[in-house]
Amino acid sequence: MAAPCLNDIDTVVLAGGLGIRIKDALGDTPKLLASIGDIPFLDTIVNRLKLSGARRVILGLGHLADRVIDYLETRPADGLFTGIDIITEIESEPLGTAGALRFLGPRIETDPVLVMNGDSFFDSDLCDFVRAHEKSGMIASILCARVEDTSSYGRVVISPEGNIDAFLEKDPDLAGPGIINAGVYLFSGQMMKRIGGMEGPSLETDVFEALPAGTLHAVTSNGAFIDIGTPEDLARAAEVLKPFSPA
Repeated sequence: MAAPCLNDIDTVVLAGGLGIRIKDALGDTPKLLASIGDIPFLDTIVNRLKLSGARRVILGLGHLADRVIDYLETRPADGLFTGIDIITEIESEPLGTAGALRFLGPRIETDPVLVMNGDSFFDSDLCDFVRAHEKSGMIASILCARVEDTSSYGRVVISPEGNIDAFLEKDPDLAGPGIINAGVYLFSGQMMKRIGGMEGPSLETDVFEALPAGTLHAVTSNGAFIDIGTPEDLARAAEVLKPFSPA
């Protein structure tokens, strides 16, 4: 890997959701603290960011935020979180992904900012993503994953120029291999201003789909993708994430 690429880029982790789909499995445990092979999911996220040089991470919390804060305050000092400034902000009510970014905007200090969903993981080199975004010159880039079956996720349609032409809703009839939004983004200051001036709670439906085709750059990669917000992926998470968990 090249020199750490996130030294001067803030990371926002969106983790304010209610976790309704996996409430039966997690109970009163927030998704960030879901035990994946006896390791909290948050530790795997931090480990990945640290390997890419991250120094400042903003956690957008909501449901069960107190559990995450308690964990951060009482976690054993094993060095994993050393050198990373973890900032926590708590939504007073569920804001959605776009609403959360508007809420967290004043805490973001860099241009661009890396934004990632707090309930998914994609084994892709973040530094490659940063370089591709910089080369594109676009106001925003979306990290996309090639998967064997897109029916549970929805698809993205990518132009020959490498930009996103359309988002297709998840559909059982659209089974089979394809490309999906992996929930990892690089947003310029200009893009953050656009999001701030738009309405609606969802990045995916209220922001991305309202933008003209070709506004968003797609960076497509291979690798393991998992969404622990679904019971099926949560059940297989320990096996998938074992290579990426902190030692």
